[in-house]
Amino acid sequence: MKLHRLVFSMLVAAAGCLQAAEKPNIIMILVDDMGWGDLSFNQADEEKGKVPVIMTPQLKRLADEGVRLTRHYTSAPVCAPARASLFGGVHQGHAEVVRNNSFDAALENSHTLASVLKQAGYATALIGKWGIGGGAESGGTPTTCGAWPTARGFDYFFGYNNHIAGHRHYPKEDPAVDPDTHVNAVWDGDKVITDKLDNCYSTDLFTARAKKWIVDTHNTAPDKPFFLALTLIAPHARLAVPSVPYPEKGGLEGGVQWIGEPGHMINTATGDWDSFINPEYRGAWVDYAVERYVKPTGQKKKLVPEHKLLAARRHATMVTRIDDAVGDIMQLVRDLKLDQNTFLVFLSDNGPHDEGGSVRGMADHPAPGQDPSFFRSYGPLDGIKRDALEGGLRVPALVWAPGLIKQGFVSARPGQFHDWMATFADLAGVPVPMRCDGVSLMPTLRGEEDKQQKGVVYSEYSYGGQVPKYPDFAENKVNRPRGEQQVIFFAAPGSKRGNPRWLKAIRTGMKTGEEDFEIYDVLADTHEANNIASRYASLQPQLKKSVLWNRRAYDYARDPKAGRRNNSCSGVRFYDSLLVPSNKPSGKIESGLAMRTVKTDCPWVPVFDTLPGAASAKSSVVADPNEVELPAGSVTEFKGYINVPKEHRDWHFYLTLSDVPGTRAYVKMHNFQLIDADMNYKPGATADVSSAANTVERLEDKTGKKGIPLEKGLHEVTITVVQGATAPGKMKLEWCTPDGNDRKVIPAARFHHAVAGTKD
Repeated sequence: MKLHRLVFSMLVAAAGCLQAAEKPNIIMILVDDMGWGDLSFNQADEEKGKVPVIMTPQLKRLADEGVRLTRHYTSAPVCAPARASLFGGVHQGHAEVVRNNSFDAALENSHTLASVLKQAGYATALIGKWGIGGGAESGGTPTTCGAWPTARGFDYFFGYNNHIAGHRHYPKEDPAVDPDTHVNAVWDGDKVITDKLDNCYSTDLFTARAKKWIVDTHNTAPDKPFFLALTLIAPHARLAVPSVPYPEKGGLEGGVQWIGEPGHMINTATGDWDSFINPEYRGAWVDYAVERYVKPTGQKKKLVPEHKLLAARRHATMVTRIDDAVGDIMQLVRDLKLDQNTFLVFLSDNGPHDEGGSVRGMADHPAPGQDPSFFRSYGPLDGIKRDALEGGLRVPALVWAPGLIKQGFVSARPGQFHDWMATFADLAGVPVPMRCDGVSLMPTLRGEEDKQQKGVVYSEYSYGGQVPKYPDFAENKVNRPRGEQQVIFFAAPGSKRGNPRWLKAIRTGMKTGEEDFEIYDVLADTHEANNIASRYASLQPQLKKSVLWNRRAYDYARDPKAGRRNNSCSGVRFYDSLLVPSNKPSGKIESGLAMRTVKTDCPWVPVFDTLPGAASAKSSVVADPNEVELPAGSVTEFKGYINVPKEHRDWHFYLTLSDVPGTRAYVKMHNFQLIDADMNYKPGATADVSSAANTVERLEDKTGKKGIPLEKGLHEVTITVVQGATAPGKMKLEWCTPDGNDRKVIPAARFHHAVAGTKD
């Protein structure tokens, strides 16, 4: 074990943090394209009894025994960027590579849910779909993908690497193939096992393998906590259904079981593939289809759209199969007597899809495309996958942890995918990485919302087309162009401090980034039909500032030597070049930065307030952080403002630390990443404002070309330095503009801090 990791482990233990046996196991079940309304208990009261119900009794039990987060948001309304933000712990304003529709680009080489928990002593596994490994959309191998799951913190990987393969629910029977492997590649570690997977339905296959991994891991090391990411590909695409009913009971003795014999890998690998419709759904919903699709057109009953009924029955069967799988996992946890020390979270990656469902070239498997309006899969919301409206961004979010959270609690406080990294770190008893944009949701999950730290709910996404014309949608949303979309939540002025009224600000079809936001109270106005921006006209300048303070542009490049590998990095925005506004504090500002230090170590640069001992750390003021000698084995935070002398669209910043093993740092300006000298930093080297250090998507001669557009004046800054095991340690923070100025150390006169009580 490296020295700095050993020191960290000893210090955390001394501080009274959770020991290994006390750390809860964490299971995250992520499904693909399940709408918020696919869970019947999320439907609006006025719709209950009118809309067909998909049976999800296990998810209902999970919700009743756990916590429902009724305003939880994905980071982007489509698969790859949503997953990149979830696993990387950052919102889309800080996702360095996987943005918009850059499917299968490599997740940057930084902290992930798995790497943080692995450092905290967890066994880690990803079973299911990855899709952010760095291969092509329909290919990739462990040797060609820079972000293979085991290179991002997972000890074990079983499943689909590329997201196109993740559309195929029967990997062996489906006729489509990956160009690299010539099959629909299901990987077991670094080996393709597709030829052994006769009649293996994806939900059953991944659930059975997950159960075996949990049992084996627990039996091998019962005192070692585990983290399992089970990423099912249903109910997305193709609308493929199982071959047989789900086995009864679940858990150790029942449910799906891993057999491991080629040709019969799981116990449901029997019958005719893609043939089983849940008996409750056979012949169902004819009268409903007439009312919804036939009568409004004036046509006769005999013209019931059979393709919609077939699609609905398949979709419902897929969702109920997910429900069976969740119940199976829950029962396994009970059987192993781990239910009082296991934290299970259930999520969907984005809103419901409206995509094709047929298996190409297979006449006997005519699954039609999905119609999310049949079940109102979007619930009482407007929008679907690829919309930044509520129906595209708000996702099912349920937490079951009988010994750790408040049973039966329902929270409407907004949260987002990047909060799970902070939450899992909190559960594991380790500090939150400073790169993470999230806050721990544990106060909310314990029912103590008045103690919940304020988080950021922010999304940016670009896609063509329009919002669908569904009869349930508000008139101001139907056929609305999507284009460049941006969302940020804010607390309404005058609302309760501990439990504020959160409002949604949204812009769609942006052309400049200067457009005003529409504002909606989505708790009361779920359809986003009543734009109340006129009531908050005075807040428009602050909202425009806020988005520029919470995100940044990156310096992307595509390596032509990578060939077919899909490593292009999209995400250029109209507002990338807008000047980041300066702070305008209303109170007293004095020279120097505020400084706090804790004698501890950490394997990453932490959010200072999540460190053991942070609450008792004394604050002082230093005139020049560049002159401070940093103690050995310490974490030091500098906080205040940098006074930028002139407006420029290309400010560059550089940070150099002492050449001491374990030394690292992270710099934020306002609330965005300025310099990341953390995970891949080599002590003694100089890090700059480029994002390219964490990616395999860069060209060396492109690194650091893009600076930061800054307004003249005060800009809030937080600098956190982890000093290695020896001292003295020092930092050197420099700046320049590319218009002829030399790179220089930032003068002490440019550092300022706010006197206590000062407001911005």
